[in-house]
Amino acid sequence: MKIISGNVNGIRSACKKGFWGFIAKEEPDIFCLQEIKAKKEDLPKDPTELNGYYPVFNSAEKKGYSGVAVFTKEKPILVKTKLGLERFDKEGRYLELEYSDFILFNFYLPHGGRQKENLKYKLEAYKKIIEKVRKLKNKNVILIGDFNIAHEEIDLARPKENRNNIMFTAEERKQIDNLLDLGLVDSFRCFNTEQGHYTWWPYAFRAKERNLGWRIDYVFVSKKLAKKVSKANIYAEVNFSDHCPIGVEVEVVDNFKQEKLLAE
Repeated sequence: MKIISGNVNGIRSACKKGFWGFIAKEEPDIFCLQEIKAKKEDLPKDPTELNGYYPVFNSAEKKGYSGVAVFTKEKPILVKTKLGLERFDKEGRYLELEYSDFILFNFYLPHGGRQKENLKYKLEAYKKIIEKVRKLKNKNVILIGDFNIAHEEIDLARPKENRNNIMFTAEERKQIDNLLDLGLVDSFRCFNTEQGHYTWWPYAFRAKERNLGWRIDYVFVSKKLAKKVSKANIYAEVNFSDHCPIGVEVEVVDNFKQEKLLAE
């Protein structure tokens, strides 16, 4: 089973920059999007009814802001769009899809604000997520998306300069520790423990060209699933957003339907 995820920084913009061609080439079983900045009805028909995928959207109440989506070859048994934190839920930052063998979470965590004005809100969201995952400790779970935190020094190009900056404060990094303490595994680090692999680059200062980036997009899997992860990718060469896509391949389910579904 192949899953791809990406913060598209506006799905309509990403479509104009080759996003759908990338998906057609990679042929994932599931792909998860963050920061779509649109509602389903705002998009052209073809992308929302992409042949072979069932689309699930959770758009923000505010127009042109935030939002997440999942396109899946197998229709989930159950879909949830609420984490239980009012502001977070109004901003469309959460999707939970239940399948017969696993539960998939697609997140777009808050940035926190350059002056840390939204750090409290961000930490509240993490607390809710950790509570949710703790209750599912005996389940196969996959957490995927834009977590807006670089966990370790190897996860950003300039850790010393950013020690006290948002996305790399001790309080934020502790939240990733807390997720790992629940038994989750950072799938990419199962295969690569080197610095220099990032998923987001600021638009300024030729950051992408100079690889002055941050790894803030993740696929976390429960320990049982981690044993079946065969590959984890960062598609750094793909340029439809200030983030690049990430992916994981998991030999996880015998009955994940491979026949194509048409969107409803």
